[in-house]
Amino acid sequence: MSSQPAVPDRRNLRASDADRERIADVLREAAGDGRLSMEELDERLDAVYAAKTYAELEPITRDLPDPGTSSMPAPPPAPAGDPARFGGVPTSHTAIAILGGFSRKGDWVAPKTFTAVAILGGGEIDLREARFSDPVTTINVVAILGGIEITVPDDATVRVNGVGIMGGFDHSSSGTGTSGGPTIVVNGAAIMGGVDVKRRGPRKSKAELELDSGRDYRQERLEARRERLEARREDRRERHESRRDYMRERRDSRRD
Repeated sequence: MSSQPAVPDRRNLRASDADRERIADVLREAAGDGRLSMEELDERLDAVYAAKTYAELEPITRDLPDPGTSSMPAPPPAPAGDPARFGGVPTSHTAIAILGGFSRKGDWVAPKTFTAVAILGGGEIDLREARFSDPVTTINVVAILGGIEITVPDDATVRVNGVGIMGGFDHSSSGTGTSGGPTIVVNGAAIMGGVDVKRRGPRKSKAELELDSGRDYRQERLEARRERLEARREDRRERHESRRDYMRERRDSRRD
């Protein structure tokens, strides 16, 4: 009795040029949709054209949807931390200052990617009171003969990758933040200019500023009162010493 030949596993079959071109088209469409960066596209295309079997082609598009699909992927899980701090529609994605300035601060929604350019001008990006549309915010900055100041909350994880070319790009605030804080990545270049990245605590409210002002006023009054009391004490001491010297002189004169 003759045995039937084993059916070969399709994954081990050799891929054709048409198969490789089909996968390459999927990658190009994914890059056009923003699912892949140009660097990722180049890497995967190299892998496609080097693949010899279906098994080598399969993992290249495993994390991509089928081409032409209209269904939206499931939304990502809500980020950990304060729900009032993450989410929302970004207020703006870019800021440009040419012979001028720009400011992004206070109650605003920072996007996943923000681009800032200052040419012969200056800009301010303050994230202490901002909401974050994504747990990871990337800020791309270019300062040419200008300056940009970026203020990050003190609980943020900060990664600074910028470079200074005949200018300065501050890396001192790079480091890990606390659990539940945002992650902020700063990229870019300072060309004959400067980019400062500073960690600071939350901005004080008007009521807190007024309270601090009241504390300062009371402290000044206490200091002034303390100085007056010290001056009176010193005056009494001097008068006591003067009277004591006078009495001593009188006693000495009587003896003589």
